Formats: sequence, C-alpha cells, structure tokens
Amino acid sequence: MASIHDRYERLLEAGLVLAADLSLPATLQRIVELAAGLTGARYGALGVLGRDGVITEFITTGVTDEKRAAIGHIPVGRGILGVLIDDARPLRLHDIAEDPRSVGLPPNHPPMRSFLGVPVKAGGRVYGNLYLTEKDGGEDFDPDDERALTLLAAQAGAAIEAANLYEQANDRAQRLEAIRSITTAILAGTDTAELLGMIVRHARELVGADLATLALPADGDRMVVEAANGSPVEPAGAGPAVNVPLAVRGRILGTLTVANGRGGPLLRETEVQLVETFAEQAAVALEYARLQGELKRLAVLEDRERIAKELHDGAIQALFAVGMGLQGSALLATDDDLRGRLQNAVEELDRVIRDLRNYIFGLRPGILADRQLDQALQRLCEEFQERTGVVAISEVDPQVAAELASQAGDVVQLAREALSNVSRHAEAATCRVSLYRSEDGGVLEVDDDGRGFDPATATGTGTGLRNLRERAEGLGGRAEIDSTPGQGTRVRVTIPR
Repeated sequence: MASIHDRYERLLEAGLVLAADLSLPATLQRIVELAAGLTGARYGALGVLGRDGVITEFITTGVTDEKRAAIGHIPVGRGILGVLIDDARPLRLHDIAEDPRSVGLPPNHPPMRSFLGVPVKAGGRVYGNLYLTEKDGGEDFDPDDERALTLLAAQAGAAIEAANLYEQANDRAQRLEAIRSITTAILAGTDTAELLGMIVRHARELVGADLATLALPADGDRMVVEAANGSPVEPAGAGPAVNVPLAVRGRILGTLTVANGRGGPLLRETEVQLVETFAEQAAVALEYARLQGELKRLAVLEDRERIAKELHDGAIQALFAVGMGLQGSALLATDDDLRGRLQNAVEELDRVIRDLRNYIFGLRPGILADRQLDQALQRLCEEFQERTGVVAISEVDPQVAAELASQAGDVVQLAREALSNVSRHAEAATCRVSLYRSEDGGVLEVDDDGRGFDPATATGTGTGLRNLRERAEGLGGRAEIDSTPGQGTRVRVTIPR
C-alpha cells in the first residue's frame, strides 16, 4: 500500500500527465489507467454519458479486447452503474452482488466484488463516471481511495475540458476546410455527382468512420443513395451509424449517413454533433449550387428568347419584304425565263422563312421562365396553330401543371416533339394537347385526326418517336403510341409525380 505522501505525489504527476495530452480519446484512456493504478484496482472504466444520460462510451483497463468482445454491447447505465448517473456522488461497496440495486453481470463478464465509483465533471456538467473494482488483496476500497479518486476525477474533468476545447477547435478547422473545398468546387462549376462525392468524403474523414453515404429523394417516398465513400458495409455487417437530414428552410434535400462496420466503435457525441453541423453547412452549399444552376438556366432561357425575338422581328421581316419585292417583280416581268427564276427565288425565300420559324419554335422557351406550365402549353398550341394552320386545342389541369412545375421544360419539349410529328407526318386538320392526372402520375396526351400509321411497322424507326420514348424514360415515365391508319394518332406520356 502506497503512503499518503506517495499517493499525492502520484496525483500531482497524474495532473501533469493529463494536462500534457490534448487528444480526447488518449486522455480518457489515461484517466482510467491512472485511476486503477492510484487505488490498486484490477479493473477500471470510465463511462461517458450522452445527452440523454445513457452511457455512449465505455473506456476500460484490465479487460482484454477479446474479453470485451465476448461480453458484447457496452453497458447503458443500469444497476450499480446507473446509481452514479442518477446521484452524482462517490459510492463505495463491499460486494456489488449484495447491493439490492445490482442487476447482475452479463455473460462472459469477469467476477467483480469490491466497488468504488466517483463522478467526473467537465465544463459544468457531469461528463461521466469512474468505476473501479477488485482492489488488490481482496480488500475493500477505503476513504483514502475515495478521496484520491475524487481528486483525480477533478483533475480529469479539467483535462477533459481542455481536450474538448482543443478537439472543438480542431473539428471547426477541419469542418471549415471541408466547406471551403465544397464551396470552391461549386464556384468552379463542378457537376452535381462530383459535388455529392466530395460531401460524403469529407463527412467520413471528419469523424474517421468506415462509410458515408448521401441519399436524395426520388419519385414517391423513396430515397436513393447518390454518393458513397469508404469501405462497403453489408446490411448484415452494419454497425453504429448516425443519419442526419440535409435541410434548408424546412425543406429536406437529402440524408447524410455516417457509419462504422459491425463491431466498430460508437460515434462519440462530439462526432455526432460535428456531423450534424457539417450537414447543416453542406445543405446550404447544395442549395446554393442548385440556385446557381437555376440562374444559369434562366440566363440561357433569356438568351434564347432574345435570339428568337431578333430572328422573328429582324431577319424574317427583312426576308419577307425581299420576297414581296421579288414576287411583285415576277408579276411585272415579260420574259418567261426571268419570271420563272424570280418565282423560284420567292419559293426559296418561303422555305428559308419556314425553316427560321421552325428554329424559333425550338428556341422559344421564354414561356417557361416563370414555371407556369399550363400557360406554356397554351402558348405552345397557339404558336403551333399560327405556324402550321392546324387547329390546336389545349386542355390542361392547372393543379397537375403545378405539381409538374419542376419538370416543365421536359413536359413542354415532349409536347413540342409530339406536335412536330403531327406537322410533319399526320396531315391533320385538328389536334389536342391535354395534361391530366392518373393513378400513376401526370399524363401528357397529344392526339390528332390525321392519316395515322401502323405502330408495329413504325415503332423505333422514326427519330421523333424514339426521342419521345427516351425523353419519357429520362423522367422515369413511359411513352405510349396508339395509332390506326386513317384514324389519327394518340401519344400518351405518363410522368411520375
């Protein structure tokens, strides 16, 4: 048995040792080892408490890794361990099993009788508890052991607080560097897939986890993993994990998951908080990237609208005036050969004007700038009728149009492709563009009263039909073509909501 003088010298040394180490995991392990050595205990442990008072980490000495693995899950804080959690005061027992509050030891646990426990306070709260058992020689822990352990716990609290502050500063620096890297990538125009990959890589590296994944909402209520980093963790081998939503202004952008494999360490509370903070900042970065993409899209739309307007108001009007002049000259010409050449020139100008109008029809996306899909489809029909002379009717459910607003560009392009087929092949007098609801989602339907065709012989051979099907599949939907020779054609595209 060490003398009181020797013990206090060891306490002084312990304080110096703890103050010199700013690594929190190393500090916690050192505290347990010093506590056992100071009191002559065979076994020692430090139970770290989480936000809800449950033990989240259990650092031990005197128990081999194999024995810990055989015992299984760490204690959660019941029985004698829970007594200190509920009443943060030192506790000494002659025999754990004799105490009525004991719930017994789990299978494969080494026998333990004498017990000494004291709370460890850090930053004004109970950080955890020191537990010691099996004093040398089978003796009970005495008041001197209790006083020594209480003093060590006070030193441990100060050391833990210092290590916490150091860890927080280090975590903050790593987190800021990760966000800086992501922000730089956004400003450099990095594509979304690479950006998501950066987020999961930084999330995993911040806490040293085995795996990080990022899942984004798909159609319906499904979530699809779009990015992953680290070692694959099979479902049967999954271990401790934390799932954190990426949200901005109450809107969920996705879910960030950080996990260890089966048997891996639990994520410490500080690590969970670090992932949560990083997820908040990563969500803002993702939202910024989305808004930047939207601004670029609108800029392209505005530029296309400007070009279309200049072509319509400038080039076409000038060509039309030239054509009128040539047509007048042809009427006045007395030479048949000259008249024929002038008439051919007029017809060629008509063809150029038609081509320009077709180009404008493809360029004019300005009707989508405000995401009003119902108005866009109405305007599309009006332009189609003006251009082709085919009577075009628009029947749109405004509520369905609102639900598909984020896919407005694709919906309009589908309608455009279908109308283009009508103008080129159908020889129709009338057509109708409809948007309505079905059990499977929104339905865009374009039907005409033209000459029709046999889908069995035409499917897959025309570029227009192939484009329709590919675009519909790109939206997660499907395109169906129903046509009969002499009875018109119906194009039906189902778009999941």
